Amino acid sequence: MSGKAVPPTGESGRATLADVPRGTPGVVLLSGGLDSATVLALATRAGYAVHALTFRYGQRHGLEIERARALATTWGVAKHVVVDIDLRLFGGSALTADVEVPKDRSSAEGGIPVTYVPARNTIFLSFALAWAETVGASDIMIGVNALDYSGYPDCRPEYIAAFERMANLATRAGVEGTMRTRVLTPLIALSKAEIILTGRALGVDYDATLSCYDPSADGTPCGHCDSCLIRRRGFEEAASS
Repeated sequence: MSGKAVPPTGESGRATLADVPRGTPGVVLLSGGLDSATVLALATRAGYAVHALTFRYGQRHGLEIERARALATTWGVAKHVVVDIDLRLFGGSALTADVEVPKDRSSAEGGIPVTYVPARNTIFLSFALAWAETVGASDIMIGVNALDYSGYPDCRPEYIAAFERMANLATRAGVEGTMRTRVLTPLIALSKAEIILTGRALGVDYDATLSCYDPSADGTPCGHCDSCLIRRRGFEEAASS
């Protein structure tokens, strides 16, 4: 497992979310992948009435939307919304443009990979913030991770802290002091293996998730993109724990 230290940000860095009164509204960003499925389980176990938010943003495949729908049903979310936005208009990523997904990259390779989607988490969190204020949810939960990740700048603790500060400056609830928004990142300081072990303890079926950037039409993972390699290593380390 990774030994890199990650500075805590607000409520982040915990393997579990603090319990809340059952039925407390909370917004969970649900992609259909391993990390978001784990956050969904944690939020449900903590007592939130989960409002799950998924995006069809022009990504290479729509299979993850199907996985997100299935997860939302399995975990009995209060409401699941799929938002349509088309980031293909901007391109700039192997996930939203006709650019080849890198395969078999070494973990030693640095830099931000071409699978980074410009400002994606900022866009997603902004939608989540709008919905949270509407339904009276003070907590937004996202499965970003700063240990086993692909170098994306919008997965770092300092980014999450900055967005949270902005959220409380930019909403009526924040300005009037009726509600303080928190962006909770319970996976941010965990290795992929630790995330998997956490989810398994909660009953997450990871076979129902999809992490691959470039799967076949039937959903078979490519096994060679960054996400597949990180996922495989996580399961191998979890098995040896």
